[in-house]
Parts: sequence; C-alpha cells; structure tokens
Amino acid sequence: MYSKGDKVSVLDEAVNGVVISVKEQQVTIETEDGFVMTFFVNELIKINDSSNLMDSIRRINVSEIAKEKEIPKPRSFVKERKDKNEISAPEFDLHIEKLVPNKRGMSNYDILTLQSETAKRHIEFAIKNRIPKIVFIHGVGEGILKAELDFLLGRYDNIAFQDSNYQKYGLGATEVFIKQNSK
Repeated sequence: MYSKGDKVSVLDEAVNGVVISVKEQQVTIETEDGFVMTFFVNELIKINDSSNLMDSIRRINVSEIAKEKEIPKPRSFVKERKDKNEISAPEFDLHIEKLVPNKRGMSNYDILTLQSETAKRHIEFAIKNRIPKIVFIHGVGEGILKAELDFLLGRYDNIAFQDSNYQKYGLGATEVFIKQNSK
C-alpha cells in the first residue's frame, strides 16, 4: 500500500511527510518539520505528487468541463392540444376598454352594469344559437366582475361554468358550458 518515498498526510492531524519505512500495519514517516513519527496504515492518506504538471492535466476531462459550461436549453411549455375538427369556443372580452371607445364619465356602477348586460346578451345568443361553449375574459383585478358573472351564470338552469384553461388565460377567464335541450 505504502512504499518508501511516498508523500502522505495524517488524517486527523495537520501533519504531512514522506514514508521512511513500512512494517506490517505501521508506517514511519519523516514530517515536513523533520520529526520521525509512526502511524497505523488507516491513519494516513497518500498524497499525489503534484509537481508533474502533465499528469495533472491528463486527468482533467475536457468533455465534462465543456458540458458544465453549456448553456441549458430553455424549457418548452406544453401547448394546448386540440383535435383537428374541434372548433374553438368564442371568446368575449368583458374589459371596459374593449366594450366602449371611451369610459370617461362612467361610474363603476355604470361600467359593471354594461359588462353584465354584455355578458347576458352573449349568453342569450349562445343559448338561442345552440353554441355549446363560450369563454368570458374578465381579468383578475379585485374579482368584482368575476363575482357578478358567477351570480349571473348561476341564475341559468342549463348552464355550467368553471375557471377557464389556466395555461391560456391565467385566472382571468370563465368557461361557460351550455347544456342543449333536445327539442
């Protein structure tokens, strides 16, 4: 394991030295300070001679270093999958900026009333024309429009609704399903 001339370090002490002799499980070393000391084999560790620079360079794995320095590829996000013949649901944006050219002079009550009436008109149109699904974009905000929309949708017996696709709309949209009566 150890032979005369090997450089060693003592595990539990800050002592380095060179092996002078090895006798069974005991190794005698001369420390860097010139002292002669004896240790058991399991108390020492061999130190590689770092003076040979070419050996150290050959041990470096260049491909691993290149792999570490590689810029990671950006994660791809899963896109919403649709069937070829699936028709996307009509989307209605209830933001006031989309409904009127200028909201100046309108109170919050006027704005909410206009948004509610617009949503009701679209629901009635979808029921009348047997459109199975529509999406209302209401935004996140303080949640007043969403609460008003939930109240309005809850008044219809043939309608189910839920938060819309998070990937596509975040928390700012409601999906409305119109149950068709067989007439």
